[in-house]
Amino acid sequence: MTEPLPIGVLGLGRMGRIHARYLAALPEARLVAVASRRSEAAHEVATLYGARAYTHYDDLLADRELRAVVIASATHEHADHIKAAAAAGLAIFCEKPIALRLEDTDEALAAVGGAGVPLQIGFMRRFDPAFVEAKRCIESGIIGHPLIFKAISRDPQLPTAEDEESLVRGNLFIDLGVHDFDMARWLMGQEVRQVHAVGGALVYRRLAEAGGVDNGLVSLVFADGALGGVELSRNAAYGYDVRTEVLGSEGALIIGGLQQTPLSVLTRAGVTHDVFPWFPERFADAYLAEMRHFVQCVRSGEIPSPDGKDDRAALQVALAATESLNQVPVTSKVTGT
Repeated sequence: MTEPLPIGVLGLGRMGRIHARYLAALPEARLVAVASRRSEAAHEVATLYGARAYTHYDDLLADRELRAVVIASATHEHADHIKAAAAAGLAIFCEKPIALRLEDTDEALAAVGGAGVPLQIGFMRRFDPAFVEAKRCIESGIIGHPLIFKAISRDPQLPTAEDEESLVRGNLFIDLGVHDFDMARWLMGQEVRQVHAVGGALVYRRLAEAGGVDNGLVSLVFADGALGGVELSRNAAYGYDVRTEVLGSEGALIIGGLQQTPLSVLTRAGVTHDVFPWFPERFADAYLAEMRHFVQCVRSGEIPSPDGKDDRAALQVALAATESLNQVPVTSKVTGT
């Protein structure tokens, strides 16, 4: 295929708009249609990028010009949208996770397999330059055999009100932690076989009232006995904070940091530097790279990665963490609203 890939975006919340922006910047893709239940949002984005606007996903999927679709709708809608896109014969890029239950995930993957269409999942950290280099270092053996995985993911705030259903139903481990569980599997090169989690509603009253948690710790044991730990938080008031470490038998890797600009100011008052305000800035290169990978795979006929099996495995860890958490009382020490 030599012509740009005609592609559409289904769902125009925060992630849908991010993907639309990067697709419009790719010369090997052509954003031809967008869809949102909010008519104003659909027409706004369509006008911005010269695309067609739809207010129902069926109409977008029926667009005869499309070869591929990006699914960025609400999490609980992903599985149905994947099945509909597969039935339409479209290549699919879907935001994580495919579903909130393994049964729904399996149904969606069966539809994809039956239709023979490619599916890529939005685990963008696999395309971040620092994580990519870390993976290369581990595979080269430079740090020996990986022994311990540690990850921190701290959001500076709760998701917006429109994402609250996903926050409560999907909880901290699925909505936020699934990225870290995917990184755990990817960097360590093996599956997780044991999970234990604790968590609490320590800051936000509306989470406590809904039975959710805003801070959590998850311990992992991998198939070969290696260990892992993941810290998750919704209240990093200082900025967006994603860091990962891998300790090996011959060395270690530290991935990521707080600084957005490589500049520290040293005065008598101390040392100061900026921080990443939110994930679109921290993973800007990764979002562009993952979309370029998807488009190039569809155009060339290659199989994109990460795929649905990767999503299922990460979701399985997140669900195990949720089950572990539910076996003990949730700590509640609300300090905010």
